[in-house]
Amino acid sequence: MLDTPAAQVPALSLNDEAADPDAFAAALGGSFERFGFAVIADHGIPADLIERAWAETRTLFELPEAEKRSYHTPGGGGARGYTPFKTEIAKGASAVDLKEFWHVGRELPAGHRFAAQMSPNIWPTEPAGFKPVFLELFEAFDRAGDRLLSAIARHLGLAPNWFDRAVGDGNSVLRLLHYPPIPVDAEGVRAGAHEDINLITLLLGAEEAGLELLDRDGKWLAIKPPEGAMVVNVGDMLQRLTNHVLPSTTHRVVNPPPERRGVSRYSMPFFLHPAPDFLIETLPGCIDADHPNRYPTPITAHDYLHERLVEIGLVKK
Repeated sequence: MLDTPAAQVPALSLNDEAADPDAFAAALGGSFERFGFAVIADHGIPADLIERAWAETRTLFELPEAEKRSYHTPGGGGARGYTPFKTEIAKGASAVDLKEFWHVGRELPAGHRFAAQMSPNIWPTEPAGFKPVFLELFEAFDRAGDRLLSAIARHLGLAPNWFDRAVGDGNSVLRLLHYPPIPVDAEGVRAGAHEDINLITLLLGAEEAGLELLDRDGKWLAIKPPEGAMVVNVGDMLQRLTNHVLPSTTHRVVNPPPERRGVSRYSMPFFLHPAPDFLIETLPGCIDADHPNRYPTPITAHDYLHERLVEIGLVKK
């Protein structure tokens, strides 16, 4: 695990999306088709906002255990607030992940039609700057995600605004992840091999080594983005929607080498979800004689999410 070769995922600039949207769409789609992953520089999220978010994240996870657990909702599926260390488990894994996390979701006005499916946010008393920073960061991730989805639509031969109807008031989640220092005899890894549930994941913090993808030949490859770049990967919902034209690639976060085991690892994935009532129905353009429809029965995003949360132990049957 310590000498894993690097994946040759090209770094793309989101600035190119504005200059030449078709060329950017082709490059992004090609990276997704080959790896299920892309590396995006110039993503538009301000560096000072990201630095403030890291500071708030570190302060949050340094709170006393009892205080953090006061923000945990038993039976809530980890939808909002705090999820304690060693709670989530990768599908099919035997050991739980060595991580704790906090979820921030979309703020909905009172009486919103999705209020029953999308829980209200839980905000900690401390750190004091937590709420305004992460409301701002959530919006910035949303904007970057919309631009990437527009490029994906172009690559698939759809109208550039095709995903607008899917993600308007979408059930996206910003996850603040803390992987604590690892003891020598730790059972399991920081995050077991898994695929994401959503449409796409936008990740900050992958500069710290550990993230690996499973290549199509069965070998693990390390993801090593340039400083400040964002790692983006296809989720299972988009894989299903595209009949596997865009693959949801298995990935993991391995334990660090001995000299880094005493160091915490932090990351911030933004899981971009469609609205709960969006029907995940295979795109006709992704079906042909050589690629029959793998998913003839459509499913709503809400029902699909529930199925997967049960599989990873965040929701009980």
